[in-house]
Amino acid sequence: MNATRVAVVGGGISGLVAAYRLRALLGPGATITLVEQAPLLGGKLRTVELAGKLYDVGAEAFLHRRAEAADLVAELGLADELVHPTGAPSTILAGGQVRPVPPRTLMGVPASAEAVRDVLSEEALSRVAAEPGLPPIALGGEDVLVGELLRERFGPEVADRLVGPLLGGVYAGRADALSLRATMPQLAEALDAGEGSLLAAAARAMPVPAKAASGPRPPIFGALRGGMAALVDKLAEAAKADVRLGLPVRGLAKTAEGWRLEIGTAAQPEHLDVDGVVLAVPAPSARKLLADAVPAAAEGLGRIEVASMAVVALALPAGTELPERSGVLLAEGERHASGTPYTAKAFTFSSRKWAHLGTDPLLVRGSVGRHGDVESLQRPDEELVAAVRADLAELTGVTAEPVDTSVTRWGGGLPQYGLGHLDLVAGVERAVEAAPGLAVAGAALHGVGIPACITTGDEAAQRVAAHVLGRVS
Repeated sequence: MNATRVAVVGGGISGLVAAYRLRALLGPGATITLVEQAPLLGGKLRTVELAGKLYDVGAEAFLHRRAEAADLVAELGLADELVHPTGAPSTILAGGQVRPVPPRTLMGVPASAEAVRDVLSEEALSRVAAEPGLPPIALGGEDVLVGELLRERFGPEVADRLVGPLLGGVYAGRADALSLRATMPQLAEALDAGEGSLLAAAARAMPVPAKAASGPRPPIFGALRGGMAALVDKLAEAAKADVRLGLPVRGLAKTAEGWRLEIGTAAQPEHLDVDGVVLAVPAPSARKLLADAVPAAAEGLGRIEVASMAVVALALPAGTELPERSGVLLAEGERHASGTPYTAKAFTFSSRKWAHLGTDPLLVRGSVGRHGDVESLQRPDEELVAAVRADLAELTGVTAEPVDTSVTRWGGGLPQYGLGHLDLVAGVERAVEAAPGLAVAGAALHGVGIPACITTGDEAAQRVAAHVLGRVS
């Protein structure tokens, strides 16, 4: 009997989890080949050395309230490396003022007018307070664009000053182009359950605050002391896969026995025959690979747009007077006092947010890029650093010369969850399910965060393993 052979295409968190789970499910005798076009594993998890410190320039944390990432960290023996934010408050620049991100909001959607009193104008506040008196919202199971619903119920300011910056930080997208059901499922569920106003739906969807008597609240976010590279390395080690770096996968075809991958250059292609395949690559790449093998899935994936962004990391001299907060989100359209538009959409004051990073040097990262924003990202590295430093000086007064810098560009790295995204993904998954031994995973499906990506990798591995083991038995 021939040994089991499976392939994972894509070495980001979803692909690495898939390879790890496949090893556990198929045992030591299986051959698992992991193919990654980039020269290193990790995808959007990347840790660099900045001024002698390990520093994440991709995803810096995961949602600790969801169990998938925390459980995986413990399973891999990294529990002692788990760290949580300091509790320094986050802020938002909107309407020309930097203010704390208001509590009792769900991704910026308020549960009451009082919650957003310090962020909105009096006119906007009146509209928010009057929203429950509008005709009840009746989605009827349909999806709606976040910005469209917010503007209809609250006017423009909640979308522009609160929800837009928060969604821009997560998706590098705009509220006017993002799906309510895909990006704010709790809010949609509350509306489906009969709440007729956005204020009431937000209040219903928010977690009940922990009582003081019950002890400290559980942390919302988690990270790793040595950076997310520790998770990448542990997964790769445990998967015991044959890792092929720097090789594009150019083709995927069904064969009588399983699947055939075409790897490498067009001039010197290499063919890999396997029993099952997990595709854990961005939507545009998955679309190309599935164009002939599963055209219905390719068509759906082709409708998922992507956004690019960049992270500009700065190491500032010890003693630099950074604000005592975790960072600041910038509403779109905000400008310097001179009228110059801001380049950055967000700053993370990492040395304030994460105690383990210390203060010598002080580490700061600026995020650049929203969906459709091409001009900012076309600047050379040195110009991007200069623009982000100018933004930082305008916001905080910090003009210190960095002792080290790093620019990391994420081209097409963030999928956009447009109107009807959940139905689109369901169609993709149904089409792939009709192709035995094939599964898809990744951020384009059910969430861009680390826990959601872990879940897709896990489920894809189980699907492929079930097919392979069924054939063997």
